[in-house]
Amino acid sequence: MRISFWFLFTFIVGFLNLNAQEIALLKYDGGGDWYSNPTSLPNLVEFTNETTKSKINSVIKEVKPEDPELFNYPFVHLTGHGNIYFSDEAAKNLENYLLSGGFLHADDNYGLKPYFEKAITKVFPNRKLKKLSNTHPIFSSEFRFESGLPKIHEHDGKPAEAFGIEDDEGRLMVLFTYESDLGNGWEDSSVHGDPENIRLEALRMGANILKYAFNQ
Repeated sequence: MRISFWFLFTFIVGFLNLNAQEIALLKYDGGGDWYSNPTSLPNLVEFTNETTKSKINSVIKEVKPEDPELFNYPFVHLTGHGNIYFSDEAAKNLENYLLSGGFLHADDNYGLKPYFEKAITKVFPNRKLKKLSNTHPIFSSEFRFESGLPKIHEHDGKPAEAFGIEDDEGRLMVLFTYESDLGNGWEDSSVHGDPENIRLEALRMGANILKYAFNQ
């Protein structure tokens, strides 16, 4: 497995200074609304820090997939409804980042699936998204979800499903959550008016994802 010296350096610094743990929102090209759900990640970080005793920076950065700064973040989040475009440079940088130990969570905010599938195929033409079993460790890293990915918002009446791409050693490095809309559940309660028990399910699943990503 290819290891980036810079990624290892920043990760070691993160372990020496827990306050250095940071996550970022992926600012992709193509016209899709990568900026959707602006309150979701801050709320998720606050919940995760409170419930798992983590020390993730509450300031959410934005990073482009082709930017060398990508390697500063062990976890990056992607969301939206529309088109995603990765240039050759962006696809290669994202591939190196993920194979070096990084983690990408793409959350379908309704309508994202065909665009994300096309974009991630450019990053990994020989690796396919595969449905995750309900027994995958990501569903029990902190809170247990015996039925797998929780359903947060209804759109087409389809079940919530989680798909992933693993590296050669079996580490999950790409997670795609589909027909769940976790990000909407992480937003301020006033945005969508979700019942608190539904928001709690979304936040708990999000905490699982973060804990899994940071512990791999």
